[in-house]
Amino acid sequence: MKKLLMVLALASVSVAGMAQDEVPTEKYSVSTNSFWSNWFIQGNVTWNAYYYGGVNKILSSPFYKFPMGTEVGKDDGHATALGFSVALGKWFTPGLGLRTKANFAWLSKAFDSKSQTYLALNEQALFNLTNMLCGYDENRVWNFIPYAGLGVARNFDAKANSFIASAGLLNTFKLGKKLLFNVDLGYYSYDKVIVGGEGGGIAPKHVFNQFALELGITYNLGKATWNKTPDVEALKALSQSQIDALNAQLADEQAENARLKNMLANQKATAGETKTVTVKEVVAAPVSVFFNIGKSKIASRKDVQNVKDLVEVAKANNSKIVVTGYADSKTGSAEFNQKLSQKRAETVADELVKLGMSRDNIEVVAAGGVNTLTPISYNRRATVEIKK
Repeated sequence: MKKLLMVLALASVSVAGMAQDEVPTEKYSVSTNSFWSNWFIQGNVTWNAYYYGGVNKILSSPFYKFPMGTEVGKDDGHATALGFSVALGKWFTPGLGLRTKANFAWLSKAFDSKSQTYLALNEQALFNLTNMLCGYDENRVWNFIPYAGLGVARNFDAKANSFIASAGLLNTFKLGKKLLFNVDLGYYSYDKVIVGGEGGGIAPKHVFNQFALELGITYNLGKATWNKTPDVEALKALSQSQIDALNAQLADEQAENARLKNMLANQKATAGETKTVTVKEVVAAPVSVFFNIGKSKIASRKDVQNVKDLVEVAKANNSKIVVTGYADSKTGSAEFNQKLSQKRAETVADELVKLGMSRDNIEVVAAGGVNTLTPISYNRRATVEIKK
């Protein structure tokens, strides 16, 4: 037992050292993908060490008579065997996933008995600690993923079954956009011995254990990455001073417009002169309406309220409003961004109609993908302004 604790301690120190060496990345939120996204399949070659009773022989000589060795004592015994495993899983978030895993192994004369063939099925919860602690980064090479689960096993030759509790450490190393290399260290505890002689075991009073070292490949099915989600509230907070300045400018323009109206009401001017002065003097600062990445649905209803006063000014002076849609040029193709900017402008135009603006007095412009504002998320917007 002391040797086992020493091995686990050394493994923990090694993992901690690797985590400290990794360059920290900026943390950010991600959007939830569809059900069919972030699935993966795995295939591994496995080396298995089985034992019951004392663990000292496994730790002192795990490759005893590799690959299919056997040693049996009065109170303990162990055997080793090669096999393979396959798994199907899905990541629900960058840090949490599930996989269904099947392990196959063959033992020749296991525990002085005849050849054995067995299958184990496990349902395991995966915890990507690298993403949880360091933040998601789709370009990260190494991910450290502890797991735990429950399952069942069947020995087809001994006709014996057992429940299993499993735990382990999965390490993945990025080889390409969809391809990963696996190093999986697993521990499995059976409620009874199922690798052995007739009836399913030679020492049923002992808990049966298994260590597994697995090397293989993970292939990501479909979409394997996660999209960044802009924090709309943070965005509003960062740009609040800019919005306040625009609103103040709009208020000044409204006050000036009211002053001009009063002056004209007291003057004996012609209708043509009145129309000319009003159209020239009514100028309002543009107001921005923001959108989430790749979306044409308004991110915050507060933005709609910000354009309400501008609509009132336009209606009072029979002015036209120009709505210009934008997308950020760093996301999506030029063709996609052109269509997205058009949809965003149309969405805002529909909101202006709901506020009482005539659709005939609204001009819609699609500017496509741009990179005029920093950060890039500020370009995911539509602007509303009175046409000069």
